[in-house]
Amino acid sequence: MTSALFKPLTLRKLVVPNRIMVSPMCQYSAIDGNASDWHMIHLGQLALGGAGLLCIEATAVEAPGRITPNCLGLYSDENESALRRVLEALRHYADTPLALQLAHAGRKASSFSPWEGGKLIVAESGGWVPIAPSALSFSPSEPPPREMSVADLKRVREAFVLSAKRCVRLGIDALELHAAHGYLLHEFLSPLSNRRNDDYGGSLENRMRYPLEVFSAVRKAWPDSKPLGVRISASDWIEGGWDLEQSIEFARQLKALGCDWIDASSGGLAPEQKITLGPGYQVQFAEAIRREVDMPTIAVGLITEPRQAEDIVAAGRADMVALARGMLYEPHWAWRAAAELGGEVRAPKQYWRSAPRGAEAIFGDAKVGQR
Repeated sequence: MTSALFKPLTLRKLVVPNRIMVSPMCQYSAIDGNASDWHMIHLGQLALGGAGLLCIEATAVEAPGRITPNCLGLYSDENESALRRVLEALRHYADTPLALQLAHAGRKASSFSPWEGGKLIVAESGGWVPIAPSALSFSPSEPPPREMSVADLKRVREAFVLSAKRCVRLGIDALELHAAHGYLLHEFLSPLSNRRNDDYGGSLENRMRYPLEVFSAVRKAWPDSKPLGVRISASDWIEGGWDLEQSIEFARQLKALGCDWIDASSGGLAPEQKITLGPGYQVQFAEAIRREVDMPTIAVGLITEPRQAEDIVAAGRADMVALARGMLYEPHWAWRAAAELGGEVRAPKQYWRSAPRGAEAIFGDAKVGQR
């Protein structure tokens, strides 16, 4: 019986060969937004790992939208050129479809990298003043961001569009907008971070307005043949915050605008969150959105074992699963999953001889002789 995890998935005209996605994972290793040799090494090994879709890390649409000064960006010709160099190398050796996540960090911008503590870098120490829907800081110990003006709203919306157009020129196969983890678009959605008194704050309709405007603008700039999804935090895990019910309505609105998937994560908006962690603890969100909105979803969060991933997809709880830390620890996780589930993966010919005895079929009809 064919493994559900290794059945292809068609998203518009993109055929994803299996239901495993490498989640976008920030590397904090860019130089002025430019992809570096680290990205060549990091993405190179992941592109050879057999996943159906590889999503490049959160990529800032403007310099002040970077989480850290060393985050990847796609807001300049230099950024575009640096990323093209990496993509050309990936495509030369791997045919894994490539997605990219467009993002703006909002009030969580201008931060130290995680291994430097992750706190805000104030302007006086070489950082910058972040922007946000409202002048509410992420942490009480930090100065507040600047509330976005009407001009800011227009500029950032257009920045998303311009970055999407750069992705068209780079030949990216799919895009994901980052509306999760407490970054800008999530900040507009949550009543805990959005206290505006204009058309972009207050009611659920108003709080959704700006993220929907950004999505609509990007959808119009992005080729109709290519899929565009959204990563959301389906819950703030804080009483009175953004929750699953609101997420379902947001997903309905996105679907009407041409959204192709919801990548259902959670949390990240504020330190007060209370999350009970456990294997697959966020799958419930992908399952509910898939059921209530009837659109493809991606499940994420402590999905670590092939059989666990298989059961999620086979039971119709999500259409794909996405792994992050697990892929860093085991870049060929999809190979192990194929061996355990009877699936088949793409692999470079240089590695065909690596399959364990009895699992050679994971590489399809690859035949290797030896002198």
